[in-house]
Amino acid sequence: MSSQLLDLLSGNSEDLMDAFLEWTMEKGLELYPSQEEAILEIFDGKNVLLKTPTGSGKSLVATALLLDALAGGRRAVYTCPIKALVNEKWLDLCKTFGPENVGLSTGDATVNGDAPILCCTAEVLSNRALREGVGCEIRDVVMDEFHYYSDRDRGVAWQVPLLIMTRARFLLMSATLGNTFSLEQDLRKRFERETAVVEGDERPVPLKFSYNDTGLSLNIQEMVNGGQAPVYVVHFAQAEAATNAQSFTSLDLITKEERGKIQEACKGFRFSSPHGPDIKRWLTQGVGIHHAGLLPKYRILIERLAQQGLLKVICGTDTLGVGVNVPIRSVVFTKLCKYGGDGTKILSSRDFHQISGRAGRRGFDDVGYVVAQAPEHVIENLKNEKKAKKSGKKVVKKKAPDKGFVAWDAQTFEKLITSQPEPMESRFQVDHGMLMLMLGRSDDGCEAMKNLIRDSHESEEQQHLHRKNAFALFRSLIDHEVLQFIPEELRSPGGVKVMLREDLQEDFSMHQSLSLFLLNSIAALDPGSKDHHLDVISVVEAILENPAAILRKQLDKAKSDKIQELKAEGMEYEQRMEALEKVEYPKPLREFLYESFNAFAAHQPWLQDENIRPKSIVREMIEDLLTFSGYIKRYKLQRAEGLLLRHIHNTYKVLVHTVPEESKNESLMEAVDFLSEVIRRTDSSLLDEWERLRNPEYVAQPLEEAQHEEGSQPISSGAATFLASIRSRVFSWLATLQRRNYEEAMELLQEDLGDASSPVDATGALWSPQRLQSFLEAYLEDHGPFRLDPEGRSSRHTHIEKSDEAWRVEQHLQDHEGLCDWAITFEVPLRASDEAGVALLRLLKIEAT
Repeated sequence: MSSQLLDLLSGNSEDLMDAFLEWTMEKGLELYPSQEEAILEIFDGKNVLLKTPTGSGKSLVATALLLDALAGGRRAVYTCPIKALVNEKWLDLCKTFGPENVGLSTGDATVNGDAPILCCTAEVLSNRALREGVGCEIRDVVMDEFHYYSDRDRGVAWQVPLLIMTRARFLLMSATLGNTFSLEQDLRKRFERETAVVEGDERPVPLKFSYNDTGLSLNIQEMVNGGQAPVYVVHFAQAEAATNAQSFTSLDLITKEERGKIQEACKGFRFSSPHGPDIKRWLTQGVGIHHAGLLPKYRILIERLAQQGLLKVICGTDTLGVGVNVPIRSVVFTKLCKYGGDGTKILSSRDFHQISGRAGRRGFDDVGYVVAQAPEHVIENLKNEKKAKKSGKKVVKKKAPDKGFVAWDAQTFEKLITSQPEPMESRFQVDHGMLMLMLGRSDDGCEAMKNLIRDSHESEEQQHLHRKNAFALFRSLIDHEVLQFIPEELRSPGGVKVMLREDLQEDFSMHQSLSLFLLNSIAALDPGSKDHHLDVISVVEAILENPAAILRKQLDKAKSDKIQELKAEGMEYEQRMEALEKVEYPKPLREFLYESFNAFAAHQPWLQDENIRPKSIVREMIEDLLTFSGYIKRYKLQRAEGLLLRHIHNTYKVLVHTVPEESKNESLMEAVDFLSEVIRRTDSSLLDEWERLRNPEYVAQPLEEAQHEEGSQPISSGAATFLASIRSRVFSWLATLQRRNYEEAMELLQEDLGDASSPVDATGALWSPQRLQSFLEAYLEDHGPFRLDPEGRSSRHTHIEKSDEAWRVEQHLQDHEGLCDWAITFEVPLRASDEAGVALLRLLKIEAT
């Protein structure tokens, strides 16, 4: 497809629009009137608001705009609201325009970032607009799922590009925009080019709605038997999706032949994270799972299997509603209420129509099915009433849940079906990150900030409040010397008035709302403390959002440990229960953080809605040198792997981009290297996909690795970085040995080796948990525990021999008396490590030297 489409750019056709329309005819694509109208408006150079139902071909209109941009030599951007959708759209665009022409940027990963077409989150584009201003080189923008403009927390990212990038052309698309009159008027006033509104209500596949009051599993079985699969079962909590995925494996969903096709499609895929075996088991029963808590590689696999028609049921969250390409015939709502940050409410009309609109596959289905389940207690009561009629026994009715529930019934469902999407609502807001980007421009950022607030889609009253807040934030940056005024005699007319403090790193950022508190608190820490690096990490974690699922598991473990301790002390049951009420998940520096924040907030009125959130997740990983899998297993976090990875990555970004350089001692830099290694090893699915698109013969490495920038040099070419990667892996492995977790130590060796063979030493003898144990016991008998503190990890204990094929790494163990007469020797193959993007270890020997 891509080569034929790109042939239109060769100049053979004088009229690109006619050539594109002819291309659609050759592909057998029959355009809807709204599609054709929008495409004509695009090639006429207009902004377009495209308001048509799901499945009505909005992506083809976006393709026309991107083709027009390529033909004109202009850079274009395709934005999406969530990273999973960005990843998917990026892969689709690579197939359409060729991988060399399409890049990706999500904040977590960048691939081919200088390509003429960039697929990114709305926040990435918004930050670029704030930093570059009206001169931003992006000239064509597709904003998919534009109804996110009304999102309470993130809507500002959809508004900012429209306020600043007035030289660009926009295609704003959504199935649920609702009334956009005010937005249309603003675009026509702000942009020199015309703005066209294209609407349509023709669905390619009509929907059939039904309300179900029988059990969910029974309903799913009947739908599959009745030819209504694939079925997307929608949940509003990731844990509920996983629970139902497990329960559906007892259903009779697929044939033996279909199971064989799934197993063949999964051949060679490594389900290597702790959650992997569960996902693999569900898939072999025809059940997939899809939500933001999964590692990207699993989401991509499940999307691929769904696109091949191999899955009968997919359990997921409402991320389906933002257009993730999981082709389905039926949507089943397990609930019609949802927790939205300020309590549980009945689904909004927009959410309902976004999700239900995914049912029905164009070209495959004559009708799509949308089913709403009655509340569980209602279904249970109906079931018990039927039993009671037969037995004559009295029924004790089950009550509705006390928390997290709002009642619904068939009438609620009918009302949602006939409702219209809510009006679009401006969600503009000002924070430190926005200010820093604006003030970092080469022109007058202060004046630009005033203009941005004045031009925002807010009421005059709200604009006044934003101006007051912006000034308070600016004043705090000056007071804390993050920004400095440039003397008037050194300013150019209309130029920069303030500058970033000279000793801050070049890529300094303040995208966390409490970044200023972070700087203030780090300055108050004792730099001479042996735990200074850990304390800095604690301050960083305290300004980040709480990953609730992880903290709940930490609390459960803390309570379990406390109960065992109190039982051993002989404490009575009532006293134990009272003592448990005081147990919390780990909060290092708790008193310091709370006291510092209260003192800081007393002079910062803009912090009235903020609070500090002490916790220890990354700190615990660093202290115990836990691998990603090790931490997942410690707290049984298999269903929250994606959540843990995001928290690690967010911590890493703040450590790199916000913590001042003078606060980064050797131990902290070692911790940063450790986190980089954890991230690098976790998931390589996006890079593998891109390589596969560029080269059909490409075979992805089976090793888990991280998303990293395409085009970088082989990892072994940077000696310092490569050594840091090796040392991080070595110490993680030694930590498992020190904890006497020999099985996990073997798993890490096997992980680096892959599935090809078993770990062997330099003589070819197999390693085993028992063999590792015998070596450790021999060492302990002579020396006691070896050290893994900063002294034990000192670089002077690591000796390297380099060759063109491999590095030989000899790590000496130091005991608490300073002796270093034992060494563990590894080989690091360079070619395999370069291909994997991480340092791969092969254990050669453990011996007294």
